[in-house]
Amino acid sequence: MSHILRNHRTAALVGAAIIAGAACLPFALNASNAVAAPSDTGGILAPSGSFASIVDADKPAVVTITTTMKATDVSADQESPMDEQFRQFFEDQGIPLPRQAPKNRPSQQAMALGSGFIISPGGVIVTNNHVIDNAVDIKVTLDDGTELPAKLIGTDPKSDVAVLKIEAGKPLQTIAWGDSDRLKLGDQILAIGNPFGIGTTVTAGIVSARGRDLHSGPYDDFIQIDAPINHGNSGGPLVDRSGNVVGINTAIYSPNGGSVGVGFAIPSDEAKAIVAKLQKDGSIDHGYLGVQIQPVTKDVADAVGLDKTGGALVAAVTADTPAAHAGLKPGDIITSVGGESVKTPKDLSRLVADLSPGAKKTLSVWRDGKTIDLNVTVGTNEEVQKQAAAESPDAQDQSTGQPSLGIGLADLTPDVRQELNLPRSINGAVVAKVNPDKSAAAAGIQSGDVIVSVNDRPVHNARDVKTAIADAGKAGRKSVLLLVERDGNKTFVAVPFGAA
Repeated sequence: MSHILRNHRTAALVGAAIIAGAACLPFALNASNAVAAPSDTGGILAPSGSFASIVDADKPAVVTITTTMKATDVSADQESPMDEQFRQFFEDQGIPLPRQAPKNRPSQQAMALGSGFIISPGGVIVTNNHVIDNAVDIKVTLDDGTELPAKLIGTDPKSDVAVLKIEAGKPLQTIAWGDSDRLKLGDQILAIGNPFGIGTTVTAGIVSARGRDLHSGPYDDFIQIDAPINHGNSGGPLVDRSGNVVGINTAIYSPNGGSVGVGFAIPSDEAKAIVAKLQKDGSIDHGYLGVQIQPVTKDVADAVGLDKTGGALVAAVTADTPAAHAGLKPGDIITSVGGESVKTPKDLSRLVADLSPGAKKTLSVWRDGKTIDLNVTVGTNEEVQKQAAAESPDAQDQSTGQPSLGIGLADLTPDVRQELNLPRSINGAVVAKVNPDKSAAAAGIQSGDVIVSVNDRPVHNARDVKTAIADAGKAGRKSVLLLVERDGNKTFVAVPFGAA
């Protein structure tokens, strides 16, 4: 993840408010700028009618983190990959997010402001990775105003968690981990941090949703809250009514740069395990499989003979990867890893990411109407490799193919190959036309799509496609599973016969 680089973010990480120079904040510290649309907490009541006892216990363990960064890291027209992922998520929901015009900013010293919390008397601090990312100097300010230099112990960009260490010369007050798995919708929570650099601030709210996937990585499982959090809150604790940490405040959705009651926190049960690994090793080398995967819908399950949905459908296998060496093939449905059930592509992504490179695991795979076991040696997730992760629905190119499904097919002639820029290694049939009222169109098939297999049977021309689809119908299948090539990407698409 990355820093907050503009005053009025739309879908933004709530960490690092940028300080121009060493002394001044870019936010005017007045009511109109520093307080942005707080949610109504009038109905929120602690058991005693007040949260004061929780605040008294936890506030001394919450710190402000200030990092010095290179000026090039905070250019005004820079948009981080993480910011773009948040933008894409909300635009997928139909929420328009205006982009700001680039601004030229003179070269100057820049500082980022975030929050954190102390988990051991010896000075171990937890925060977000994007708060300290690319920092050349890190300072921590305790609740009593003491400022101390901090050492980076470890960081994990994939989970957006970082661990710092300070030497205070005395035992420090700490805050304990809670159990985020026990949180329910409507449970009361408090967010503590330093928004806009105005000082430690406490806000109250409820758990609005669980399991939010913002498409930022394999660990997406955010707690959504309505407690107001703003720039500078990143890395601060989200605590329950017992005063224990149940999340790390990380991101907000905002059309105006301030809180509108839609915030996101990393669950403590996820963060606690990552923090322990970072304390021990300083970094986490995530596992790597080497597959592109997509959900198993009811139509896909019907097409391959599964009696229920579940698992992760392999759309493509990258050559010379652990998946390829294990014998995985496009069309396989992975249902478990090392005995742990895979119900969704996200499950597979997380299970693989949690494995250590070199680990040997057994994959249970549905193939050709039965379950088989494949042995895999997990690889390392280097930068040049892509983590096994669920593709978003918008990224899944969908197609299908045969006249009875509402499409017209043609063979791949040399002219067609040249027009579609297809390599000689791609065989199949091209979709020449699509009936907008038939099932192929409903599945997303487009003219120019190339069908390369039908129900895992490779096809070389239009006749092969028609024959394979007819055979599926004769076998009593309710759907046909097509592997489609579009713009260099391959995706499985299930088309139900009944909708044709």
